[in-house]
Amino acid sequence: MDKSQKIIGLMSGVTLLAATGFVNSVSATELKIAHFVTPKNSYSKWIAGWAKELEAKSKGELKVKVFPGAQMGPPPKYYDIVRRGQADITWMVHGFTPGRFPLTEISNLPYMVQSAEVGARMLNDATLRSKYLDKEHKGVKPLMLWTHQPGVLHLAKKAVHRIEDMKGLRIRFASGPVKDMIKALGATPVGMPPTQMAEAMQKGTIDGAFTDYVGAGMAFKLGPVTKYTTETYSYAVSFCLCMNNKSFAGLPTNLKKLIDSSMIGREKEHGAAWDNFDNLAKKMMMKSGMKPIKLSAAEDKRFRAVSAKVVEAKLAALEKKGLPARAVHKMMAGLAAKHSKTSKNFWK
Repeated sequence: MDKSQKIIGLMSGVTLLAATGFVNSVSATELKIAHFVTPKNSYSKWIAGWAKELEAKSKGELKVKVFPGAQMGPPPKYYDIVRRGQADITWMVHGFTPGRFPLTEISNLPYMVQSAEVGARMLNDATLRSKYLDKEHKGVKPLMLWTHQPGVLHLAKKAVHRIEDMKGLRIRFASGPVKDMIKALGATPVGMPPTQMAEAMQKGTIDGAFTDYVGAGMAFKLGPVTKYTTETYSYAVSFCLCMNNKSFAGLPTNLKKLIDSSMIGREKEHGAAWDNFDNLAKKMMMKSGMKPIKLSAAEDKRFRAVSAKVVEAKLAALEKKGLPARAVHKMMAGLAAKHSKTSKNFWK
């Protein structure tokens, strides 16, 4: 066989391998994204869309697999799941691991944010994050931080029109600051995963739960077990879309830039999505028999006065630990006030 015949034979072999799928010019990098809500949840749908966006813009270099519905573990585990590398990216809740993110959780203090849009814009302020918040997320890269819209009080049987009505009630809390607020209002705080709220309210294990309308009406199906909802709009829970540090560091430069750029300017998108679903979720609960209750101006003022004491106590406790809690609170409050002028505001 002469040289030309050998070249032709070699080329034919390569062509055959390509045709049968044995040659792959680009080996896709797989990323695992895990979270704890069902695929029907609005943010679950956003993550699914974001995953497809990354795949498309990477032109085949990224393959993203999403694990919804707490497939990798219960909700409180999602920070450790991403930190340890079981998943490359997770959606986690700061309040599910109390004390691990003390400065970030200042955003969870009563009456801090007026809407989810305000919360997202506040928490992703470049100075706030670089100076204080990102450092708390050890082992992970926070891609984006945000909150839900202010939460309200859902009750199985008893209506709450004033603070005195809270006495003796067992209320599920979503984070440490909410726990403190419930106690200060005269009720008993009860901790449990959000997936257990509906059953607990139905069985009478708890009398109610603080959560936002979207979570109650759409994600956790509280409508059929809720008789009254007192619209305090009093607190928010913060979240992080976090990526394992090693997973990010192991990506080529172009994919790192793709992931970073996919987060730029999306604060309004994140926040507005939660805010816009608030009324829809409320209507869904009303169709199930829930009656909304709006606090009088006088009672709203009383709820805020009690909550202000909770805020002061929390800041004082953090300062005793050597943390710059008042500086962070002042910065957050200033950012929230600024962004409330151009964002949805549930307090108006």
